[in-house]
Amino acid sequence: MTKLLKTLIVSTLLLAASAPTLALEAAQGRPILTINGLIAEKNAGAEAQFDSRMIDALPQVKMTVPTPWYKTAQTFEGPLFRDVLKAVGANGKKLYVVALNDYAAEIPLSDLSKYDVILARKVNGKVLSVRDKGPLFVMYPFTKNPELQTKDIYSRCVWQVNRIRVE
Repeated sequence: MTKLLKTLIVSTLLLAASAPTLALEAAQGRPILTINGLIAEKNAGAEAQFDSRMIDALPQVKMTVPTPWYKTAQTFEGPLFRDVLKAVGANGKKLYVVALNDYAAEIPLSDLSKYDVILARKVNGKVLSVRDKGPLFVMYPFTKNPELQTKDIYSRCVWQVNRIRVE
């Protein structure tokens, strides 16, 4: 290898190593979700905030599942919970998911790697309003994994989610 080529390769590697990582963009609209705790990416002081556009920009997943809160199975749609946490560089063991009324549930981070849990923003194609359990609703894949149909897992299905703390 020529000296010039070696210098070019080393320079390129040094430049790549010193390049800043892409930061989480700032929320443009009213934030519907705030994440804090053990996260690497922040866009609002020590927190990461997402507006509805940012949530909708993540890859969306649909699942139709029966739940104790509806008479019939409903189709929930939103990003995988793990994708939201990946966007903020979450690095912890558990999550505290908090609703607008301060109801909170602890969710082991391992649930999100084992199951395709979503942060639903829509039910049956309709964006969830606060009146209808919005802005976000934690939903587990109950049909695909019937062993999840337990009181403990149902208690983790927080609706009206607006805050998450990563620990």
